[in-house]
Amino acid sequence: MTAALISGWSGRRQPSRVVEWEFERLTIARDFSRHVVTTMLAERAEHGGWELDRVRIGPDGTRRVVLRRKIIRMRPTLT
Repeated sequence: MTAALISGWSGRRQPSRVVEWEFERLTIARDFSRHVVTTMLAERAEHGGWELDRVRIGPDGTRRVVLRRKIIRMRPTLT
């Protein structure tokens, strides 16, 4: 179901030296109701750790959504 809803891009960028974020851009067709889109984004937040960064609704009704999540780097420990 998700593959039919969206087309997306996933990338990384580093806005600051302290926190690194991974971004995912989704384009959702206008055919889907607000309830369906909300449910889909809530599932991504709960199961994938994503949070909403930006939503834009185009003149044709398509939603462009940008999700983000922190990249957690493991530091080597001394043993």
